[in-house]
Amino acid sequence: MKDAGNFPIVGMVGGGQLARMTYQAAIGLGVSLRVLSASGDDSAALVGADVRIGSHESLDDLLAFAKGCDVVTFDHEHVPGEHMLSMWTAGVVCRPGPDALALTQNKLLMRELLTGLGMPCPRFAEVPAAAPLRFLESFAEESGWPVVLKAVRGGYDGKGVWVLDTLNRETAELVQGLLARGAELMVEEHVPFRRELAALVARSPHGQGAAYPVVETVQQDGICVEVISPAPGLDDALALRAQGLALELADRLGVVGLLAVELFETESGLLVNELAMRPHNSGHWTIEGARTSQFEQHLRAVLDLPLGDTAPAAPYTVMANLLGGTDPDVYSRYVHVMAHDPAVKVHFYGKSVRPGRKIGHVTALGHDLDEVRARARYAADHLRGPVPDA
Repeated sequence: MKDAGNFPIVGMVGGGQLARMTYQAAIGLGVSLRVLSASGDDSAALVGADVRIGSHESLDDLLAFAKGCDVVTFDHEHVPGEHMLSMWTAGVVCRPGPDALALTQNKLLMRELLTGLGMPCPRFAEVPAAAPLRFLESFAEESGWPVVLKAVRGGYDGKGVWVLDTLNRETAELVQGLLARGAELMVEEHVPFRRELAALVARSPHGQGAAYPVVETVQQDGICVEVISPAPGLDDALALRAQGLALELADRLGVVGLLAVELFETESGLLVNELAMRPHNSGHWTIEGARTSQFEQHLRAVLDLPLGDTAPAAPYTVMANLLGGTDPDVYSRYVHVMAHDPAVKVHFYGKSVRPGRKIGHVTALGHDLDEVRARARYAADHLRGPVPDA
C-alpha cells in the first residue's frame, strides 16, 4: 500500500520524542509516518496525523498496526523478541530485524557477541543466582573495586546500572534483592576512561554506509546532558577508528537504519560500552548541525534510499538536553531565550515538566567551541528555571 504519489508508509513503534522528531523529517521527504503509541498523550501522538493507539507488548496490536506499512521501524528496543519473530514470519518488513534488535535488549548477549567479533569491551561476566556475593568478590579480585553491576534487560539513562565500591551490607542487600525479584544481572570492570564518545552511523539494506563525526557525550548521574560535535581534540586516527568500528559493527550485525555506538576513550584506546539501533540522543545535534539529520537518515536507510550527506554545517555544534525543573511554566521563559540568542534552536517534546525529566533540547552552532558551549548551556539552564538550594 502506498500513499498519494506512490510514496511509502513507514510505521514506527513507539510514540516518544524520537518518533516526534522523525515526523518532521518524514514531511520533508514526502514519506507518511504511522506511529504506534501507548497513549494519545505521548510525545509523537500529540503531533502525528496517523497515530494508532496500542501496546508494543501485544502481538495483535503490532500486526494490526503493521498492515499497510511498507516497513516498520522502532523508537525504542522494548518489543518482545518473540513478537518480532512473529512479525517477521508474517511477512512484516522490520528494520532493524529481530536478530539485530535482540542485542540491544540483552546486554549480556551483546557483550558476548561483541567480544566474539573481536571488538574491544570491558571485562564482564554473568552474575549467577547461586552464591552471587562470592562471585562478585572473586570478580573484583581480578578487576579491582569498584565494579559495575548491570541489569541484563531494560535500563536507560542510568537506570539498571549500579557502581559498587565494595561489598557491604547495603550493596549485598541490593544484589540479593534484585535477584530475588527475578532480575538477571551481569558485572563489568569499572573503566577509568578519559571521556565518553559516540559514533553514529547508518546502513541501508544493500549495504551502503554513512558515518557522522564522532561526538563527545557529557553525563551527569547517568543522564546525557551535553553532546559536542566533533569531539574536541580527538586524534584523527582515533576518530577514524571509532567510525570504522561502528560501520563494521553495522555490517557484521546486519543493522538496517541507524546504529549508535557508545564508547569509552581510555589511555590504551577505545572500548565499546553500549549499542542503540535507532535515532539516538547523541545525534540530536544533527537536526541543525549536519547536512542530513539523523532522523532523515534513518528513514532513508530503512527505505533503502541513497543515504544523505553527513558533513557538518558548522565547525562546532553543541546540543544540551533540557531537563525539567521545579517550575512547570517553561513557556514564560521562552521569549527571553529567543531574544537573548536568536541563533539558538530550541526543541520541545510535548512532555509535562518533572524535575530531571528530558523535556527537550537546545542546539547552538559556531566557530568558537567555548562560546558555543556557553550559549547552549545558558539556554538550557534558563529554560529549566531556578534550581533550589541543596
